Amino acid sequence: MESGIPDAIKTWSQFGHPIFMWILLGLTVYALYLGWQVRVTRDADKETRKELVKKNFGRRHHKVGSILLACMVLGSIGGMAVTYINNGKLFVGPHLLTGLGMTGLIATSASLVPLLQKGNNFARYTHISLNLILLGLFSWQAVSGMQIVQKIISKM
Repeated sequence: MESGIPDAIKTWSQFGHPIFMWILLGLTVYALYLGWQVRVTRDADKETRKELVKKNFGRRHHKVGSILLACMVLGSIGGMAVTYINNGKLFVGPHLLTGLGMTGLIATSASLVPLLQKGNNFARYTHISLNLILLGLFSWQAVSGMQIVQKIISKM
């Protein structure tokens, strides 16, 4: 089945997903930094806390997390769409399955925010654990994704 998309666009579109996801990996590390600063602020003595609160780490962490949630879902869908458009099928393997799992992890992590805002420590530790797992998987995805990019380039 012909998609009607010019071959040049189909070929170069394959690089959008990896570039976008590398940017998101960097943003994920930044979200980790902001989340750590929220924790440092919460645990700081009264005088230090007063100074740290001015930096709005919690608000910034929440904003970056919201952006990550939306972009990761869109990036996952985009990666699958480009693969399907270019190949007529998805390749069910570790990269796809891990990416789908990561999408579920970030959605679950984000769903804990109302409980975090109420000070629920179980939700807080679950949120942290899910996001550390997510970061580990994301790092692995970056490596396996580059292997896929190398295969695409070798076929060009």
